[in-house]
Amino acid sequence: MCYSATASFVASGVIGTIGLMTLRHVREPRALLFAAVPLLFSLHQFTEGFVWLGLEGRVGPVALGHVTFLFMVYAQGILPFLMPLAILLMEPAGWRRKAITALTVLGAFVCVWMIYGLVFFESQCFVEQHSIAYRNPFTGNFTVSVMYVIATCGAMLLSTHRVVRAYGVLNVIGVIIAHLAKAYAFASVWCFYAATLSVVLYWQFSRSNIDVETPNGVSPILRPFLFPWLRLKSAVGRISG
Repeated sequence: MCYSATASFVASGVIGTIGLMTLRHVREPRALLFAAVPLLFSLHQFTEGFVWLGLEGRVGPVALGHVTFLFMVYAQGILPFLMPLAILLMEPAGWRRKAITALTVLGAFVCVWMIYGLVFFESQCFVEQHSIAYRNPFTGNFTVSVMYVIATCGAMLLSTHRVVRAYGVLNVIGVIIAHLAKAYAFASVWCFYAATLSVVLYWQFSRSNIDVETPNGVSPILRPFLFPWLRLKSAVGRISG
């Protein structure tokens, strides 16, 4: 997140609340990983808040090294595998599923490449024009970076679900804008942009517009909520009313 630790922590709290609200509407286990994206981005922003604190000298260098690793391992390593996998789990049989499976394998390769680089090569982070720039001599490979974007955004664009494809289009726009406007801090800026877009996922899950069994439609028979305890407060309200 740009500007400050406070901004990152506030963003984390807001997005985390949206993430929990999104999970309240999950009805099918295969949609759980995709529905958890906002909450995962919230934890990611929370981590970057501590990166800011380290760069400001408010936490020690050892702690800064740890939180920098955590931020980069999610942004560069986990995300290119997690996103296509989440979409693959929701995809019905057909050519799209086969293509997304291939992208998931590609994302797994990128994940291994990035994590290897982050473990065995020293990473650096610094503030440049009010944003945090992350650098690693191994993970900055251009070809692998292209594979990263293809695996992460390509799976969304190929999805049968119109909602997921729209989320993919918005993310592609974000990739282009982040690269043109702040290429030096691409990881930080794009991850924040993608995190704010997770509001779209809450809106769609709350309207039951993501249905695994009935893509692009709502099943006539809705399954029970996967996490009824998250809806306990509203249930108590209805009973008392």
